[in-house]
Amino acid sequence: MGGMTPETLLDTSLPAVPLTVEGASVLHQMMRFRWSAWRALSSESRSAILEEAARSVTLGGAEQPAGGRQSSVYSLLGHKGDFLFLHFRRSFEELNDAQLDLARLRLSDYLEPATSYLSVIELGLYESSSDTYQGLAEKGIKLHSEEWKREVEAVLDRHRKAMAPRLWPEIPRSKYICFYPMDRRRGESKNWYQEAMSDRQRMMKEHGLVGRRYAGEVRQIITGSIGFDDWEWGVDLFAEDPLIFKKLIYEMRFDEVSAVYALFGTFYVGLRVPITKLADVLKP
Repeated sequence: MGGMTPETLLDTSLPAVPLTVEGASVLHQMMRFRWSAWRALSSESRSAILEEAARSVTLGGAEQPAGGRQSSVYSLLGHKGDFLFLHFRRSFEELNDAQLDLARLRLSDYLEPATSYLSVIELGLYESSSDTYQGLAEKGIKLHSEEWKREVEAVLDRHRKAMAPRLWPEIPRSKYICFYPMDRRRGESKNWYQEAMSDRQRMMKEHGLVGRRYAGEVRQIITGSIGFDDWEWGVDLFAEDPLIFKKLIYEMRFDEVSAVYALFGTFYVGLRVPITKLADVLKP
């Protein structure tokens, strides 16, 4: 056994996948704006287009959260796009409706997709996973049996109810947003998915402690996208001061889970634009 402890043996014999609970379905749409075509319109036409957008369910109506259904618009900084449309919905079907509703607006004639990101709000349950798996094993319940599945589902259901506010949040009304996708390293000399559950749990706990120190300054919403998009997770940060994004992400780079295992995608930073203020942003 090479000096492995009973705890280590138990850890390696149990499922490697941590339990998760999921909530809102999330779609990020990054768009470029056709400024030259927009400027060619009469002021009356521009006003009519913006009034239609303000009356729409997806933009005007969805700024006021209703049962987890909401959308927000952000003006992006830099060359990666002009606008970010962020949608929280109850299902992928509702996300599809939001995407189609936006496409049907006359405003969409002046929007060109730059990229998008599809995901669901996800909360990982590393500590609960270890306790649950070990407890079931100690009871002699066979791995992945029907009884095992029932017991696990009961645990997940309790977490869904307890964590409902975090699974179905309102889109924060903070002035700034920072969105980026990320992966855990799974090649070369390091592979997150080959580490023991206990080691991953420890590293994620240490990682989370950094974020908690910024709790009063930034709101973080993590979404899972494995099987949905090109990266494994999406991260949305909301704050009144954009410098907080830099400070938080820089500090996190020094903890083990980020320094050794994290890979980051493209960053998008924008300013929230209430739909009633969209006309100010789109002045020709």
